[in-house]
Amino acid sequence: QVQLVESGGGLVQAGGSLRLSCAASAASGILQFNDMGWYRQAPGKERELVATIMKHGTTLYGDFVKNRFTASRDNAKNTMYLEMNNLTPEDTAIYYCYANYITLYWGQGTQVTVSS
Repeated sequence: QVQLVESGGGLVQAGGSLRLSCAASAASGILQFNDMGWYRQAPGKERELVATIMKHGTTLYGDFVKNRFTASRDNAKNTMYLEMNNLTPEDTAIYYCYANYITLYWGQGTQVTVSS
């Protein structure tokens, strides 16, 4: 069983930054995951991939990221991060972390709101 808990969302002005965290509770740690990452869902839109970190460290990003976001993980802390810079109102969404291990696990989501 895997539990994921996000934190770090909030309200920020356009051009600002936020750092999201996703703490994983897993018996053998996050290195057992095939991949883990972040999705987001804005009101009225489908959930879209923000970033995924593959088991061996390769990180992939959604096209809209455009070098503004950095996903990382701390294996010792069983925690994944999403550093978001140069935020725009279009980045307003609920951000979910996920882990892929036999099945998909999701966090509860954290709201990010970017004001213009």
